[in-house]
Amino acid sequence: MYQAPLKDLYFVLEELLGVSSLAALPRYREFSGELAHSVLEEAARFAQQVLAPINRAGDRNGATFRDGVVQMPPEFRAAYQSFIDAGWTQLNASAEYGGQGAPLVLAVAAEEIWFGANLAFMLCPQLGRGAVEALEAVAAKPLQALLLPKMVSGTWTGTMNLTEPQAGSDLAAVRTRATLEADHYRIRGQKIFITYGEHDMAENIVHLVLARIDGAPAGVKGISLFAVPKRLIEADGSLGAPNDVRCVSIEHKLGIHASPTCVMSYGDHGGAFGYLVGEANHGLEYMFIMMNSARLSVGVQGVGLAELALQQASEWAHSRIQGRPVGTASDAPAPIVQHPDVRRMLLTMRANVEAMRAIGLYAGLELDRARADSDEARRAAALTRGELLIPIVKGWCTEQATELASLGIQVHGGMGFIEETGAAQTLRDARITSIYEGTTAIQANDLIGRKLARDRGAAMAALLRDTLRELNDLRAADGTMRSVRNASIEAITVLRDATEALMYQYAEAPARAYAVAVPYLHLCGRVLGGAMLARSAAIATRRLGEGSAQEGFYRAKLQTARFYAEHLLPLSLSLARIVKSGGASVVEADPQLV
Repeated sequence: MYQAPLKDLYFVLEELLGVSSLAALPRYREFSGELAHSVLEEAARFAQQVLAPINRAGDRNGATFRDGVVQMPPEFRAAYQSFIDAGWTQLNASAEYGGQGAPLVLAVAAEEIWFGANLAFMLCPQLGRGAVEALEAVAAKPLQALLLPKMVSGTWTGTMNLTEPQAGSDLAAVRTRATLEADHYRIRGQKIFITYGEHDMAENIVHLVLARIDGAPAGVKGISLFAVPKRLIEADGSLGAPNDVRCVSIEHKLGIHASPTCVMSYGDHGGAFGYLVGEANHGLEYMFIMMNSARLSVGVQGVGLAELALQQASEWAHSRIQGRPVGTASDAPAPIVQHPDVRRMLLTMRANVEAMRAIGLYAGLELDRARADSDEARRAAALTRGELLIPIVKGWCTEQATELASLGIQVHGGMGFIEETGAAQTLRDARITSIYEGTTAIQANDLIGRKLARDRGAAMAALLRDTLRELNDLRAADGTMRSVRNASIEAITVLRDATEALMYQYAEAPARAYAVAVPYLHLCGRVLGGAMLARSAAIATRRLGEGSAQEGFYRAKLQTARFYAEHLLPLSLSLARIVKSGGASVVEADPQLV
């Protein structure tokens, strides 16, 4: 059964990232380490007692669809009511509309726990949080007052409606139409892949829909954003008749069976009532607020699922008795964790999970600083860095989740292929994370085409410069710490050189740069993760020297950092070589022969 990784979360938040510094900012003056402990302990209790026990049932029974109605497993309906009764949907939201105003980094830590316990359940409140962020940022005050109190409380949920059957990820091809009618719009069109587009856990669903107002310019410049409720909302805030919105079907999927993925139809009977959000023709810009929130959350889904896979594999490896390990004197069978390659696999999983967790929380912390720092220049720098990290968190962490969940099945051996162990569900659930909210290629294209190109790599150069300075400042009193530090410094240098080469390609032959964008994204994740673990190792060394009572925890930190430096960081050399010279073989390949 899933156990929240509280000890490591506390370590990353407090010792590695020093999030208590947020209390110096007026917006977060009530934040403290004690508050973080209290929130995460309760989040862990909810995950372990409510969410994890129904994860298998959700996978087995799934959401069901009949005559336009989606029915959730009864355990999910009860769990959602408990979730909103506990105030969890309010954690990160603004106090103006009933939220608790907690830092994003704390919400990210809590979400990792819940994603690990039950991803299918958590997709509903996660999307609601993103919808709230978008409406808070750009909706007019009357519309905020109408929608946000109910959405923040969780009484109403939210969705994101981008994709259409003919368009896929090409949002310039959106055909959904919006026709002005008095003080509102009528929406007509179809959207696909809408997570929790229909369900019976909340009394209303607010769909954020991309559509093109009649006469709007072609392409992405003519797209607007609309809030379209499942049920109409009266002037006093009460619910009226059903809107002209219906779920046509739900998809039959590889995993996350209890999360309904809906085909939504708008305007079959004259047009769905919709509210314009913000200004006309700025819809994609506004939707990116929700998309960035969702992309960070999806990256954290990768962390949560990888942690679950690690726990499943570790428990199996310590309890499964089989074979006589090489190099032992005893002839008696031993737990398979004693076999060298099983240890290698578990160390691979643990080292990656700890690196992924640190990068995800670091991105959340930078976005908090961007919201709350009193200095405009520091706010801008933090926002730039947070946005730079988002495609890396989303792309690298989700790709790693799939690899690590697969490796977890390998640890189980044949029993991993059997559903009863739970390892197979983890792999099936993880597989979608590198696809939805933008495939890994879309994240990589965003990384180089938007985040690097907008300032000619200045934000990445600043990140690498700061990271290199931190690594050079680490004390390395023993051989293990020196090797870990030196390996990370070498990797940062490799990433810096690869970035310069990539920027040159982008200027001279953009197609070649895009051809190696995904390897570049993997290189960023691999190297930045190594730097996080090197810093963790330095902290662990210091704590052990002080005689910490948590000797086993800190020894494990050193062990993991050493493994990462010796087994995982060397992969950065091959990735860098691909980035520097691999683009031509892709671009010059004959598509007919591929």
